[in-house]
Amino acid sequence: MNSILNMYEVDQLLGQSSDVSSPAMMEPIDPASLIMGQDKLLDDELDDRLLANLPDVALTTEFTSLKLEIPEMSESLVKSFLLLDGKELLKVSSADDFIKKLNIQDSSVRIKVISIFGNTGDGKSHTLNRTFFDGQEVFQTSNEQNSCTLGVWAAYDPDLKLICLDTEGLLGTTSHENQRTRLLLKILAISDIVIYRTRSERLHRDLFSFLGSASRTYTQHFHSALQSVTQRNEFGGPLSALGPAVIIFHETRHTQPLHPVNGESTEDLIRSSFARMKLDIDAFSSLRYIGIQTQIPPTSFSELRDAVTQELNNTTVRSARSPQIVFVTLNVLNDKFSGELEDKNQLYFPDQYFTCSATCLSCEKRCERSMGHVKEGVSHHCSCKCRYQHQYDNCVYVCKACHTNGQEVVVKPKYVSSSDSSWFAFAKYAWSGYVIECPFCGEIYRSRQFWYGNNEPDAVAVRTEIMHVWSQGNSENGTVQNPAQRVLDSVSYLSEAVASVTSEPSRVASSWIADQIAPKYWKPNSEIKNCKVCLKLFPNNASKHHCRACGDGVCEGCSMNNKPVPEKGWESPVRVCDICYKGLSKIAESYESSDHNSDDNEVIVRKVGEAVVSTISSVVSVLEYPKSFIKDSARPAYWVPDHEIKKCNVCQCDLRPPKGAPLHHCRDCGNGVCPSCSMARIPVPKRGWNHPVRVCNNCVKS
Repeated sequence: MNSILNMYEVDQLLGQSSDVSSPAMMEPIDPASLIMGQDKLLDDELDDRLLANLPDVALTTEFTSLKLEIPEMSESLVKSFLLLDGKELLKVSSADDFIKKLNIQDSSVRIKVISIFGNTGDGKSHTLNRTFFDGQEVFQTSNEQNSCTLGVWAAYDPDLKLICLDTEGLLGTTSHENQRTRLLLKILAISDIVIYRTRSERLHRDLFSFLGSASRTYTQHFHSALQSVTQRNEFGGPLSALGPAVIIFHETRHTQPLHPVNGESTEDLIRSSFARMKLDIDAFSSLRYIGIQTQIPPTSFSELRDAVTQELNNTTVRSARSPQIVFVTLNVLNDKFSGELEDKNQLYFPDQYFTCSATCLSCEKRCERSMGHVKEGVSHHCSCKCRYQHQYDNCVYVCKACHTNGQEVVVKPKYVSSSDSSWFAFAKYAWSGYVIECPFCGEIYRSRQFWYGNNEPDAVAVRTEIMHVWSQGNSENGTVQNPAQRVLDSVSYLSEAVASVTSEPSRVASSWIADQIAPKYWKPNSEIKNCKVCLKLFPNNASKHHCRACGDGVCEGCSMNNKPVPEKGWESPVRVCDICYKGLSKIAESYESSDHNSDDNEVIVRKVGEAVVSTISSVVSVLEYPKSFIKDSARPAYWVPDHEIKKCNVCQCDLRPPKGAPLHHCRDCGNGVCPSCSMARIPVPKRGWNHPVRVCNNCVKS
């Protein structure tokens, strides 16, 4: 079709002026020759395609308009399309639509997938354009501050039969960083080859962090999802080799890129860096490093393209697959790993930089208080509930009455009541068992309060709670590391209490207790001055025995015989003096005919008292051997073992047997000390000793 062109309009089109008033110039013009003659004024972008689409033109005075059909060059050059937006929404409806947008003519073609990652502004889009599309603007680039790539864009390279995926950059100013990271990891999971593009003078930590996290995520989450896809589709390659090959493309300007050192390849050096950071890359089928130094642009991408070509030709790890399978795999992963994420802005200084480093040994939760709070006398705290573990015995009692009033008061079973003196508390423990005291309610429980039918403490007086067991400092439950040692200490306490009956102060106390539970016909200890049989004077605080028949005081040598005294309530053989045993004493007859008959209840009390003391003595003697046998294994972990202790930690005196001083352990520092350097007794709550225990002089001063 021929058209007529006004000369003025041709001038406007070609960018020059013409005089249209002269009739001599009103003759047909060949547009092709006219344009070729004006090559200096044409834009460089008008190529042969523009000339081929120009119409034939004829000039007349009757027609002064021209319609030029010039193709949109920007549309013909843009070949990429948005595959996933920044909110992880798939922008392709089906596999057929996916193939159509990629402009793949043969749907049965076998392809591979390559994706590129890196920080924003490092030239990922430019790298794809130069490496696979001869520098054409397939993926949009920009010199503006704002990122030009949002979401994931896709394009197809028909020469290499390769789907290229351009991703949103890391470290950008997005408000959905967690969602963006999850999006990138899903793209990495469907890729055969991964390029990590970095343009920095040295390899930064963000490269290792991203690849290490990607490897862990692929192994823990994506592997099982991909396995389910392979059960329904032909994915290609063995399942163990589903991880992509990683190529690190590192470009520097002023510094040399990474190079082999002492026979180690650059890849080995990078693997060592991952190992030092405790990051693994086991999910990736291979790792390759390409480093170039570009002092004068442009950047050379030939080595990168060669490396990609080698990976594409390597079918021993991954085989090419149909584009339908790629779309199905992406669709499955996108549906499975989706949903809202809590976007918390990562602080430049995370809270753990300043919080206490102590962790609970039972539940592994971290203390929520600031560093140094233990020095200020503030205990560890964590609002999360703990879990019970038998080895830590971290179940504690809380006073039920105080809990009802809105207070959480932790109470602990004790052998000694705070209102009892030491010697009387031992007798009371032997009689009534352990005690639980509340600082506000007083004594709330006795384990043997009644002869029978005693309830458990959590049924009447307390409620149980699981407490944290802290790795450092003061434990809340007070039982960390020393439950076995506390049992042995209790045995030692009982042993010493029974053995101390021979000491003078305890002898007076035991005599007083004996008088309190003695039958009425017994002569009080304070009135017995000499033995009734041999008349020898009793030394001060000497052992005094009572004849169960006459009730008078005798020495041990004059009361070696036993016989029943049923008239006094003693049905089984009991201690009697020699006179009563032979039946030759008128005193015995006078007592038998007098009104000194005892009450059965009084005799029962005495019997029980003797049985308790006898039982405790027997138990203590039996436990002496196992106590010495297991003491090393029962001692807390922070105690220095006996075989390592040579000298006192305070005075440096010799502690080695047999000539050395007796060895003791400080309950605070755990070092070995001699008796003279550990006379103090104070509580050590941070070690779980809430009652006064042995502490060395150094710890007392500090």
